[in-house]
Amino acid sequence: MFRSMQLNSTILHIGEQPFTLQDLLIFAGMILLFIAVILAWRGQAGRKAERLESQQRNSDMEYRLAELSGMLNNFSAQAQSQQVHLQRTLDERLDSVSQRVGHGLHEQSQRTAVSLGQLHERLAVIDAAQNNLASLSNEMLSLKDILANKQTRGAFGQGRMEAIIADGLHSKAFSFQATLSNGMRPDCLISLPDSRLKLVIDAKFPLEAYNAMREAPDDAMRKIAETRLKSDVLKHVKDIADKYQISGETHETAIMFVPSESVYAELNEKFEDVVQKAHRLRIILASPNVLMLLVQTMQAIVKDAAMREQAHLIQAEVVKLLADVTRMKERMGSLHKHFSQASGDLEQLHVSSDKISNRAAKIESMDLAEPTAIAAAPEAPRRLSVG
Repeated sequence: MFRSMQLNSTILHIGEQPFTLQDLLIFAGMILLFIAVILAWRGQAGRKAERLESQQRNSDMEYRLAELSGMLNNFSAQAQSQQVHLQRTLDERLDSVSQRVGHGLHEQSQRTAVSLGQLHERLAVIDAAQNNLASLSNEMLSLKDILANKQTRGAFGQGRMEAIIADGLHSKAFSFQATLSNGMRPDCLISLPDSRLKLVIDAKFPLEAYNAMREAPDDAMRKIAETRLKSDVLKHVKDIADKYQISGETHETAIMFVPSESVYAELNEKFEDVVQKAHRLRIILASPNVLMLLVQTMQAIVKDAAMREQAHLIQAEVVKLLADVTRMKERMGSLHKHFSQASGDLEQLHVSSDKISNRAAKIESMDLAEPTAIAAAPEAPRRLSVG
């Protein structure tokens, strides 16, 4: 559209004055030229101001550099003096610290010597304890060897059982390794009071299957060992019942001694059916603690039986005591009579003493005449007025 316009064509009217495209272009060029002149002038003025400002900055920089140089000189002098003072202070402090460190090291060496002495004492105690542990481990190994051997293990159980029985009962109340009428020899026979029956105690508990069960590497082997343990215990229970339960000679109940509390607890926990079968055969499994309880119960039974045996003697003594009390009562009655009679005599003596006292008082209060007056009147009768 603008291309089709002519430069001389009128495109604007301001008032009555027409303006062509050429006029507008000339006016725009003049405006641009004016703006360019103004910008050039401002640029020259700005450069001059920049030069002046740069000179001012340079002068300010030189002045500040001079000030900074003076300050650096002062700071260097102060730093040098402070360094001298610091060196002197450090020397004094190092001397003080050296003295303190020397004193501290001396005290520390003394404390270390004391601690080492105490440590040597404790090491001696530890050595003694280690020796005790070594001896204990040797004893445990020997105990393990004992428990590994069937015969020595039986002797071990027999020894524990004998110690418990001998500790709690009178020597006449038990016997070890006694022979029964069928030729069997139980480990212990206990005499029951008021009965000719003997209580049998067997101390040969089978531990091979229990040890195999405890040392089993897996569940399958443990099951096999448990089955073997049940079988061994039941067989031993039946052997006790067959060998030692004799009618008219031994008590119908026998005791199978288990020399270990842990074995006894595991039997009651995992093999309750075995324990029940043993009870049905009248075989009681007893650990050391249970055996001690049974012994204490037998002590009470024996004591009660002994008291019953001595009851007639006690009764005779009570009769004699009653006779003595009766005689004492009679003698107390006689003594009471004597005391009553003596009390009456004392009462009469008291009355007589009162009469004598009254008469003495009356005599003392009598008004007696002088001897001359009595001689002057001889014909008067001699009579005392006793009142």
